[in-house]
Amino acid sequence: MEKFTTYFMMYLMAMAVAVPTVYSMDTPIDPQSVQKWFEKLANSKEKLTKLHFFFHDIATGKNETAFDVARLNTSLQSPTFFGVVRVADDALRVGSQPDSKIIGRAEGMYGAASLEETALLMTLNLVFTDGDYNGSTLSLFGHNPIAHKYRELAIVGGSGVFRLARGIATVRTIWFNLTTLYFIMEYHVMVLHY
Repeated sequence: MEKFTTYFMMYLMAMAVAVPTVYSMDTPIDPQSVQKWFEKLANSKEKLTKLHFFFHDIATGKNETAFDVARLNTSLQSPTFFGVVRVADDALRVGSQPDSKIIGRAEGMYGAASLEETALLMTLNLVFTDGDYNGSTLSLFGHNPIAHKYRELAIVGGSGVFRLARGIATVRTIWFNLTTLYFIMEYHVMVLHY
């Protein structure tokens, strides 16, 4: 296992060097530019941005976007699926339709973390790939009790346009198929940033 981990880390470092990062923002991200940005921050005014999009999560089939990476031997017998952990790279779309325009990706992990109810611990980066926020991210973290009509998750940071972001994402499941494990969630995001 140690040998695999070493090779995997070497692979990731090689990919980081070999594959250029797509970053379309006009604001440079080198350390000196970020420092200058911080120095001007005292004179900056915080802005409120409202976002609305649909999160498409598919956990089976040929278009799978969320994969199990860990589970307990008893997870699938648990009424809450306790212990199942998934890594996701889900589409963020402008609409609920599966063919609506993609504006970004939700990349990260979520796991069934409650013995009492079906609830997820979510840690995701919302990576915007189109429009005014192309190249920017929002970091989302929180408790997601999926049986509730509305859930509230914290926006705990961001990059690009969303540097120093903080806010709230309100989530609602609008459609799901338990056979294909395809879920569509509606997100309303209110985020403060500079």
